[in-house]
Amino acid sequence: MAGFQLHPRLAEDCIVLGRFELSLVLLMNDSRYTWCILVPQRDGIREIHELSETDQQQLLRESSLLSRLMSEHFQAEKMNLGALGNIVPQLHLHHIARHSDDPAWPGPVWGHSSATPYSDRQMKQRLSEFHTLLQAHLTLN
Repeated sequence: MAGFQLHPRLAEDCIVLGRFELSLVLLMNDSRYTWCILVPQRDGIREIHELSETDQQQLLRESSLLSRLMSEHFQAEKMNLGALGNIVPQLHLHHIARHSDDPAWPGPVWGHSSATPYSDRQMKQRLSEFHTLLQAHLTLN
């Protein structure tokens, strides 16, 4: 992890929930969606194919675990995953639990409208929920 720094935009838009073996686990500060982001803690990586084969496999394991836990716990109708990187070049993988009553359904969440940050009460509740959900798998912050 030497040399790794979280991109300032991700640091501004998200809260660090903890760490998997490879990735930081972030919560997007947008109360309209249940939205986490995995960021492999490797310096200078922009694309999945730039990771070592071992890290690619670990990222897939972490992504699959996060997707399954989020899907089950939040009763997602669909899990949206994306690694766009058009604004933030640092490799990061979005995990969004989608529901047919969310504001952007059935379209993508990106560019739909401005984020609605969690209130202090909502954030406290969401952090508690994720810490309970992920405690067996994360080094928690």
